[in-house]
Amino acid sequence: MALIVHKYGGTSMGSTERIRNVAKRVAKWTRAGHQIVVVPSAMSGETNRLLGLAKELAPAKPDTAYNRELDMLASTGEQASSALLAIALQAEGQPSVSYAGWQVAIKTNDAFTKARIESIDDARVRGDLDAGKVVIITGFQGVDDSGNITTLGRGGSDTSAVAVAAAMKADECLIYTDVDGVYTTDPRVVPEARRLQTVSFEEMLEMASMGSKVLQIRSVEFAGKYKVPMRVLSSFTPWDIDINEEAASGTLITFEEDEQMEQAVVSGIAFNRDEAKISVVGVPDKPGIAYQILGAVADANIEVDVIIQNLSKDGKTDFSFTVHRNDYTKTLDLLKEKVLPSLGAVEVLGDAKICKVSIVGIGMRSHVGVASKMFRSLSEEGINIQMISTSEIKTSVVIDEKYMELAVRALHKAFDLDQA
Repeated sequence: MALIVHKYGGTSMGSTERIRNVAKRVAKWTRAGHQIVVVPSAMSGETNRLLGLAKELAPAKPDTAYNRELDMLASTGEQASSALLAIALQAEGQPSVSYAGWQVAIKTNDAFTKARIESIDDARVRGDLDAGKVVIITGFQGVDDSGNITTLGRGGSDTSAVAVAAAMKADECLIYTDVDGVYTTDPRVVPEARRLQTVSFEEMLEMASMGSKVLQIRSVEFAGKYKVPMRVLSSFTPWDIDINEEAASGTLITFEEDEQMEQAVVSGIAFNRDEAKISVVGVPDKPGIAYQILGAVADANIEVDVIIQNLSKDGKTDFSFTVHRNDYTKTLDLLKEKVLPSLGAVEVLGDAKICKVSIVGIGMRSHVGVASKMFRSLSEEGINIQMISTSEIKTSVVIDEKYMELAVRALHKAFDLDQA
């Protein structure tokens, strides 16, 4: 008997019929002798609907009181889907119980709308599992030391599932989505994209951070830190598929780099159109300038991605970085109102029509010329590179958003990712 965590996304929980199918699938796994913990997302579109209601009543504002209420509101979506799944399981004759994150409890810090998990008390859950119940825990949420409900940010149910699996030392965490695994790139952009049988944790971490929407990056970080075996698979296969076939389907996130994986120089192309570029022009080139700029941004709870500082000329330099597009206006206003006057910079410029395209592969460690091949492919398509960022197993470029799909298709072909 194994302890397995199932996570189901919003589309998997998108209607009563789909919830009924999830219940049948989960019941199948329990009948096979496994202990099952389920972490569901809210029904598809529900979180957006709830946050839209809040926006109708008052425009979003970056203060703690407002964000606390947003978390109170948004957390109800997962509570509804968890209760509905418990009811569906009981209708299948499978004893089950649902818990909100604060009932478990999943303890987080107090960063409303972007909270981070600090600990999980699994005693209550283990007691229910030993009693033969399926335990359903709301994804995306927890509770801080003051008893306030917190949420983990969009896509946080993946993180909840992996964190629960880590805390309970589960045998595996199965992430059920509306796709049947991790692909070399988005098949909607490149129809020739292939599903990967396995992908290394490092590659998955880079692909998630570079814009792949299959897994939320924090869930991959958790999996890597606690060595949680994880598999991405589809919830839209028939619920009564043979359990052994289902357990081997999808894409396995592995922590071992076997010889076959090392043969692939590039495993996938990731892209992200949710970015914006900020440039601080004419900054005095002296120690502490980068901290003055990025320290203020970090204090505003804004995450920075690609960073570039240009060559100094006449004691001045230009400093550019990217942020999530949702934080674009907030970052511009912050720099213009609070940072620019004290810097002595010339101006702050912004561009919200950029995107990031990345090549990812553990084989890049042992092969030369990978980046130059990427740059050549983009050049042949007439695509100008605005910024470059690299790590040991990835190279990312920031380009004009209108060239994103062209760039992805060109790179997918250049690195023979359509070849099995």
